Amino acid sequence: MKNSVMLTITSLLLLLFLTFHLTGDIVYGWEPGGLANLIVVVLVSVIWLYGTLVLFERRAGYIITLVLSLFSLVVPYIHMKGSKGVGVTSRLGGTSGHFFFVWTLFAIGVLGLFSAILAARGLWSPKSRNQ
Repeated sequence: MKNSVMLTITSLLLLLFLTFHLTGDIVYGWEPGGLANLIVVVLVSVIWLYGTLVLFERRAGYIITLVLSLFSLVVPYIHMKGSKGVGVTSRLGGTSGHFFFVWTLFAIGVLGLFSAILAARGLWSPKSRNQ
């Protein structure tokens, strides 16, 4: 399978899981569900989609995907570290849906790192240097 096709698939999955995860953050009360949060999520998602789908196999698309994929790695780190070294398990005790919430953390970590690797490979390929 081509590197760019794998990058498109992993990038779209990563964006989907990040929106699932942010929804969980709002439901569990870790993030406000306000207008500012909505605006930021929509703008970042549109930039990510544009870089992934419209700028397919172009240098700018690889850069957008690389930066946002690396940024997505912060999400599992913050939740697993938690405050004072206590991770998500202490805050999710007694709540429903915590399996999916924690699973998305692992999926975001795997897809974020894999997407970053694929985007870096795309940037270093001779084909993207000519665009």
